[in-house]
Amino acid sequence: MSEETREATVEMIPERPASLSDLKPKMRLTGTVTRLELYGAFIDLGVGINALIHISQLGKERVNRVADVLNVGDEVTVWVDKVDPQREQVMVTMIEPLAVEWGELDKGQMYTGTVTRLENFGAFVDIGAEREGLVHISELSHEYVKQPGEVVKVGDEVEVQVLGYSKRKRRIDLSMKALLEKPEEAAAQRQTAAVRDNGGSRSTDYEEEEDDAMPTAMEIALREAMGEEAPPRRKKTSRKKRRRSEKLRSQQEEILNRTLQVQQES
Repeated sequence: MSEETREATVEMIPERPASLSDLKPKMRLTGTVTRLELYGAFIDLGVGINALIHISQLGKERVNRVADVLNVGDEVTVWVDKVDPQREQVMVTMIEPLAVEWGELDKGQMYTGTVTRLENFGAFVDIGAEREGLVHISELSHEYVKQPGEVVKVGDEVEVQVLGYSKRKRRIDLSMKALLEKPEEAAAQRQTAAVRDNGGSRSTDYEEEEDDAMPTAMEIALREAMGEEAPPRRKKTSRKKRRRSEKLRSQQEEILNRTLQVQQES
């Protein structure tokens, strides 16, 4: 094995707890059975204190005798249940704990879950709790949904938010819609993005521009009198440019009137 492979293998192995203070609830560990009792067994976890596993925690099925499941010297996989540093006591279990306990649930929490079952009234999603949560058909999308299968299928991973729960009724209400952008909000964001792309303001070109305009007869006469060619068609101009053009045109007309008057007097 190369040095790089050996280092990568070491990084993949989780660091074992060295003391009681390193133990946390739901931590997965491997230990050795050191002693059997009628009420359970003691497990050496390598922290200086043997952990106790009660007979009720040896498996999901009922166990009558500890010796039916464990023997001294067995290596077993356990999960930390409770830690009491003051009494120097550790309780473990061989039943894998839930990812989400009832006491950990709260309204508004978000989870990634797996769709396990579809019904006409909604979809059931496993978020790691004791019971699957229900996403009612009205909470699947902001759009009208006739059948849950139009939005999700069994096996899909979905993001959900807790709407409510009841430990007594063993019920968890979830929503996918709560984490989706509302159609009107999406439209507003698209409009904002369009305004930003246009330089931060709405287009008002139709207010600032006018159709092409032909030069007036007075301008043509003035140009000819001064020996210049008639001006070409003007391009679209803004209001400010249009006002300057009108002012210049007025001045040109005044000059033309004076020129014609001088020619008549002479």
